[in-house]
Amino acid sequence: MVELTRPQPGDILCDPACGTAGFLVAAGEYLRERHPGILRDARLREHFHHRLFHGFDFDNTMLRIGSMNMLLHGVENPDIRYRDSLAQDHAGEEEKFTLVFANPPFAGSLDYENCAKDLQQIVKTKKTELLFLALFIRLLKPGGRAAVIVPEGVLFGSSKAHKTLRQILVEEQKLDAVISMPSGVFRPYAGVSTAILLFTKTNSGGTDRVWFYRMEADGYSLDDKRNELLPPEKPGPSAKITLEEHAKNNLPDIVARWGNRAAEADRPRTAQSFFVPKAEIATNAYDLSVNRYREVVHEEAVHHPPKEILAVLAKLEAEIQQEMKKLEEILK
Repeated sequence: MVELTRPQPGDILCDPACGTAGFLVAAGEYLRERHPGILRDARLREHFHHRLFHGFDFDNTMLRIGSMNMLLHGVENPDIRYRDSLAQDHAGEEEKFTLVFANPPFAGSLDYENCAKDLQQIVKTKKTELLFLALFIRLLKPGGRAAVIVPEGVLFGSSKAHKTLRQILVEEQKLDAVISMPSGVFRPYAGVSTAILLFTKTNSGGTDRVWFYRMEADGYSLDDKRNELLPPEKPGPSAKITLEEHAKNNLPDIVARWGNRAAEADRPRTAQSFFVPKAEIATNAYDLSVNRYREVVHEEAVHHPPKEILAVLAKLEAEIQQEMKKLEEILK
């Protein structure tokens, strides 16, 4: 997700459910590697250490771990602080950030009384996964980008809140991509199917077409053991892998195709990735599940005349009889 969004030295990053600050750490490492001058320029260095990274959580243990994690990865003064992102008003945080990463908690619900009223203005719901999406829109500056993980139900849920939020992403913001992930990527902790949403806040629409990718492998087994399927240097989005290895790790392909999206325009719906125009998505009640638009290739059955089938069976029977005679000779 960091590779797909390509953080820049002047960005202001936020993870509203940061946990151990994994996204922020990964973004910091990306910036050090891709923009080495960030720590040589006095103004950029000040921004990097004091204003670039922001993370919220309401678990004090996670906050301590996240702060230590950032410090150990060379960020001197990150903004990692206590905040119940869904329950508190966001007057001080509204339109403050240029890039949001998040893997928020799923399948929860809040009472209307405990939920921030500014989020309820976007979508009336108790479901945390929808409230977090409303929160991301609230936190981003116009032109800001988001890369967030949502449970698969967000993509096709039939409730009014589900449809409203998807319509907002497509019609009022700019939905860029939907990357469907297999159900095992979060095992052994959770087996729910998930997807990555990439969108840009515009407040004025801009969605022309949406890029869909059906990820089938991430370099690890999809059971509870999550064993590496490739050598240690291969898993990850930057690895150079062969066509055969692609079946075990789709991440490099996702990054490469995302970086060259113009070449994806003519990809057929039978491919692993393809574009879908906004008009078609609107016609389908803003359904964002990849299987809604993906076409499956059916192999044509080969039919043989009955005489040919009987001849093959007769030949097999003769071969079996011959092998049985050999076996009898050996036993004698």
